[in-house]
Amino acid sequence: MAGALPTEFVMTQISYAAVLPMLLVFGGAMIGVLIEAFAPRRFRHEAQVTLTLLTLVAALVAIATSARDHQGITAAGAVVIDGPALIFQGVIVALAAVGVLAMAERFTADEADAFTQSGAAVPGSPREAAAVRLGATSTEVFPLTLFAVAGMMLFPASADLLVMFVALEVLSLPLYILSGLARRRRLLSQEASLKYFLLGAFSSAFFLFGAALIYGYAGSLELSDIATAVQNQSGMDGLLIPGVLLVVVGLLFKVGAAPFHAWTPDVYQGAPSPVTGFMAAGTKVAAFGALLRVLYVAFEGVRWDWMPILWGVAILTMVVGAVLSVTQTDMKRLLAYSSIAHAGFILVGVLALNQKGVSSTLFYLVAYGFMTIAAFAIVALVRSSGNEATHLSQWAGLGKRSPIVAGVFAFLLLAFTGIPLTSGFTAKFAVFAAAVAGGGTWLVIVGIICSGITAFVYIRIIVLMYFSEPAGDTMVMTPTVMSTLCISLGTLVTLWLGIIPSPLLDLASQSTLFLR
Repeated sequence: MAGALPTEFVMTQISYAAVLPMLLVFGGAMIGVLIEAFAPRRFRHEAQVTLTLLTLVAALVAIATSARDHQGITAAGAVVIDGPALIFQGVIVALAAVGVLAMAERFTADEADAFTQSGAAVPGSPREAAAVRLGATSTEVFPLTLFAVAGMMLFPASADLLVMFVALEVLSLPLYILSGLARRRRLLSQEASLKYFLLGAFSSAFFLFGAALIYGYAGSLELSDIATAVQNQSGMDGLLIPGVLLVVVGLLFKVGAAPFHAWTPDVYQGAPSPVTGFMAAGTKVAAFGALLRVLYVAFEGVRWDWMPILWGVAILTMVVGAVLSVTQTDMKRLLAYSSIAHAGFILVGVLALNQKGVSSTLFYLVAYGFMTIAAFAIVALVRSSGNEATHLSQWAGLGKRSPIVAGVFAFLLLAFTGIPLTSGFTAKFAVFAAAVAGGGTWLVIVGIICSGITAFVYIRIIVLMYFSEPAGDTMVMTPTVMSTLCISLGTLVTLWLGIIPSPLLDLASQSTLFLR
């Protein structure tokens, strides 16, 4: 049109030093894809494991550098690098490194490996038989893991709901694939992958619809602008609370909170055990990081509207996880319901709505993550007739057949219970103390009752391992240095955080300020 002024474009300023950890992980994932496409088959496994671990170590070093020199809001307000974001990113990368050690395990008996040779093949088909005969390996799990880690790192650092949605999809899509790559019980694994995908799509739709309502209310998707609109009461309050609840539903699905937990037992049971451990730990850290940022930054001004609902969710989550874990006869499903109960305990810390709540939540996530990855790495070692021995009856007498493995697993179960001198006790005490300080005494009472119920479940397994006669052909695979290191790190961190929790608690307490 004649006389129209030309549009002026302003280049977005990005602090590449601040987002370097995420760029390193994305870059490592893409290099992993190239290795998968062009490297000779016999070198792929070693190359992928080496690349993945080096990438994660480099990202951890970059996070430490960012913590010292590069905090702030960047990418036109879309990404925020502050204390909580850096802590969550560091925890995610550390847990991913330990999880990759479990994924890298290759037993002497090739048929005992965790991952199928051909994930895209129909179970029992000639194509799958050919892949087995040729000695194919699913080394694509490592770049997929790096892509998931990159999404997890972006998730709690998102200062914009649209960027948060992109991060949600980036972390979720690789996990959908990884869940369907179990070597044994292929149909169960593929069923788990499909269920996770379908229910994950629903949760993403809830999140996106909620973000659309919030945009209609605030005229922006940036969390700081939403907080300003909430304080100024824009006059479209009918959109605000439904939008808040829908966004939170999308996040609660990822943490496995009831009543959005239906996917958790099936996916935990069907996925390869190393993937289950990584998924259970990393996804919880990322999702709770995003949930804290949304609630504490964008919607803190309407806390009295959403807090009663989340109280109900926390109570329901603790009760469902604790009570249904009593009825389980499959070890992985039992740990899945345990994960649901722990999500409820962590929500107690989130709902404290104070700095102690943030720091105790951070501590709990670290403690839970390391003990969970180690526990699922042990589950991957216990076999019967070539398959993972996941039925509880197959664990009878394990303390007599393999005292070391049974002893480590018993210690981890005591940590899940919250016995003193384990990280589980310190974590529960921290979130319950923060909740009492924030007026959540009734939540703490429910939490203590549910902890007692779960204690019965865990101690029953210990009794089964040590006070029952060995049955069947259950055996423990001889692990390589990878699984040994994974289990050792998880166990030592669990012990260390139980005996000397102060360094991590102090670090978490210093990293509770969300930039707006």
